[in-house]
Amino acid sequence: MAGSPLPASHPMSVKEISAKAQDFQFNPSIALKYWLRTADTLLREAQIYEREHNDQQSFLLLMRHASLVAQQIPKHPEARLPEHRQAMRRARESLPGVVQRLEAIKPRIDSRSDAWLKALEKREEWKEAATALRNERPKSCPRYEFAALDPAVAGNAMTLSADEHSDLAVKMAHKEIRRRDAARRSSRQAGVTAEEEQERGTAGLWDDWEAALTKNGESPKSDDQMRMNIEASRRRIDGSHDILPEGIKPRSSRPPPRPARPDQRRNGHSEYRYPSIMKSRPMPTDDTNYEPRSRSKSPQRPYLPPKPPKERMEDPRSAPAPPRRPDKELLEEPSYSPPKAEPPSSFTFRPSAYLENGNPLRTVFLPPTLRDQFLAYAASNTSKNLETCGMLCGTLVSNALFISKVVLPEQESTSDTCETINESAFFDYCAAEDLMVLGWIHTHPTQSCFMSSRDLHTHCGYQIMMPESIAIVCAPTKNPSWGVFRMTDPPGMQSVLNCNKPGLFHPHDETNIYTDALRPGHVCEADMPFDVVDLRP
Repeated sequence: MAGSPLPASHPMSVKEISAKAQDFQFNPSIALKYWLRTADTLLREAQIYEREHNDQQSFLLLMRHASLVAQQIPKHPEARLPEHRQAMRRARESLPGVVQRLEAIKPRIDSRSDAWLKALEKREEWKEAATALRNERPKSCPRYEFAALDPAVAGNAMTLSADEHSDLAVKMAHKEIRRRDAARRSSRQAGVTAEEEQERGTAGLWDDWEAALTKNGESPKSDDQMRMNIEASRRRIDGSHDILPEGIKPRSSRPPPRPARPDQRRNGHSEYRYPSIMKSRPMPTDDTNYEPRSRSKSPQRPYLPPKPPKERMEDPRSAPAPPRRPDKELLEEPSYSPPKAEPPSSFTFRPSAYLENGNPLRTVFLPPTLRDQFLAYAASNTSKNLETCGMLCGTLVSNALFISKVVLPEQESTSDTCETINESAFFDYCAAEDLMVLGWIHTHPTQSCFMSSRDLHTHCGYQIMMPESIAIVCAPTKNPSWGVFRMTDPPGMQSVLNCNKPGLFHPHDETNIYTDALRPGHVCEADMPFDVVDLRP
């Protein structure tokens, strides 16, 4: 049938994405630090997805962040402890910027979803699918793919299997990581400190809302008012309410651009405008190589200064000085440069596996020599029968995760345990390097390759933060000598979250608590560059 091909699955609507964003389990028994890191991770992921023009996934992550920070985290029993005061403040301060981004993304999602449904209705073969979608019974349609439940890939014209196209994925990731490193170095050279960059990437995110909050001595909004604000925004986005609750005023995303005054052009003050650039040609000088455009080819004549009177030109000493070539910076109006969006990709990598509850898992690319390099750093501890742990860090590109660094934080070890200390130094390093925590790796110097009850309780915090998080266990003296694991969900995550058994090591009633993430699973080995960073003293 004539017409451009439709994506195999429909672009999700705002209502569908909002409902999916609320579908997560908040467990107050998990330490507050993990939930605060989860909120930070959600913002980082949302920022990357929006730069890649994946509005659906960005919207879902922003909504989940808003729900977590405004509704769930304040209820945590540790929320009012002094040691969490600064982190709680930063989490609250992220909300105004998040609300603005949600309101900016919403029209684009609605437009895309409506256009898809209109095109779908024009095709006789898809009428049954359109009826099922409008009746909110998508699973009743035989053509409705499971991918439609994943906003990261639903509605994309082309999706690729990451493991089948690992060379392409690694090439893309390597190029993107180098681009981000170059941008970060440029920020450093421009005088932007790591702390300021972290504020822009998390709390500030995309807009200059923080300055507005503190203007004229105003303080950030209280928890209750913030929850009212986010709830009002959610209702407005769902279309159920058009008016904010009394006392809450809607925020415009940006003030309208104002024309620049001549003095502003010279002193560089642009006040966050997006001015057009004045196209200008060099003024004629005494340079004999200068040739103006032919008038026959251009209806607009170039501006030329009036010729001086002949009588003045008779005496060379009385001739006026040639006009000065204008400075380049005066030919163009100064402008504020927002973070540049990446060009939209023609494809995205689809999930390579699914949790037991049906939620998708993005592919995690793991360098095959990573464990050998880690074991080399752990060798001295291993010879003393001491455990060693490291953090698997990396980034997100086109809906796939790439491990690019193993970071060894400060730690205290025994033969059966390994505890990280001075965690703030590790997370400051990750923020400065724009890294996401994708899991962890540790050794069993004398034991076999398995996940102990202590390991399971530790990994629970990582997998709550990111479902794709993995745990690599290295048992150099045993066979098998290593494994890549994740917890089942269900029943593993629920079993450990609800476990109240005392002692570091104890049995769990469930037998299917964790599973192999590499064979088969969402982890794919691929040759790619990586570094080992040792933060131990």
